[in-house]
Amino acid sequence: MDLALNFTEGEALHGLLEEASDDIVIKVDASGFIVHASANITQLGQDLTEQLVMPHIRDLSDHDHSEFVALYSEKVLNGYSGEGSVEFPVSLCECEDACNPITCRRWYSLSLRPIVMDRTSGLEEAKVVPTELCDDNAPAREFEKREVIGAVGLLRSVQRVRLLERELHSRSVTDPLTGLSNRHAFSASLRRQLANGSDQIVVVFAIDRMRSMLLQYGQRTADEIQWGFAKFLETMVRSDFELAQMDGERFGVRVPNISTVEARAWAQEVLDTFSSLALTTSPRMPKLSASAGLARLESTVDWTLRQAELALVIARAGGGMQVGQCTYQSAPSQRLTGS
Repeated sequence: MDLALNFTEGEALHGLLEEASDDIVIKVDASGFIVHASANITQLGQDLTEQLVMPHIRDLSDHDHSEFVALYSEKVLNGYSGEGSVEFPVSLCECEDACNPITCRRWYSLSLRPIVMDRTSGLEEAKVVPTELCDDNAPAREFEKREVIGAVGLLRSVQRVRLLERELHSRSVTDPLTGLSNRHAFSASLRRQLANGSDQIVVVFAIDRMRSMLLQYGQRTADEIQWGFAKFLETMVRSDFELAQMDGERFGVRVPNISTVEARAWAQEVLDTFSSLALTTSPRMPKLSASAGLARLESTVDWTLRQAELALVIARAGGGMQVGQCTYQSAPSQRLTGS
């Protein structure tokens, strides 16, 4: 659409853009240096009125993304592409290495369009240079008629979109009740450890008679018990352990760099401590206890979790408050023991 705006009308439109949105209007020269920007660029920590040397467009980004921004602007200024945009974070404080990346960085989307001068008429216009004119085989006469003398663009905040994406990702890998990693995230972590060949033990915990308590006391009480057990496990795991909620009643713990005997002793200590702390406040409430199943991380993640869950079943069948363990001669034939 050609609006055929003169200089005064263009200035008026520029002012409307500044007032109607948070978009930042910028203009760069053929080398990528900012020659003009709307007043709201100060929200990026840039005050062009106080700078003797105008910043380059790449200087708006943090150092990790500056090359990416420079490549995008160079591509536009060479006339090869005026379509699309590039997203990058802007550091809002000077000590960006020591700051919180969530609170001290804001994400922006930059869209640039080249300003092309028609040498035959001397008129400037913001448009995309046709691809065929940038081809080496294109007639030199047609290409020489056009000269890219700069670019105009919009900086638009996409911080809210980034925060929503982060929240959606967090919800997809965490349990909404306890805030722990869910089975999907736990399995992904185990796959990485298995690929690295790390020596790991997987322990699966669960409260005994949880389903009967759910039927007797309702979902709210069951949720409170699960939440309390999750907080208890958080206090019992070491700093290098990984805790996750695998489903509605089972919790998984990845135990690295210790022997099976040590892992089993630790799991039994967890069960004994929980039993001693889970005191009933009413004679009608059941006394809480828990059981655990243990397996070494090997073969595949699904097979390892299956072994640990089978060991948990054996531990519960033996009366609970104990640690079950899978022992086997080979993967297809295993022998389950509980103690």
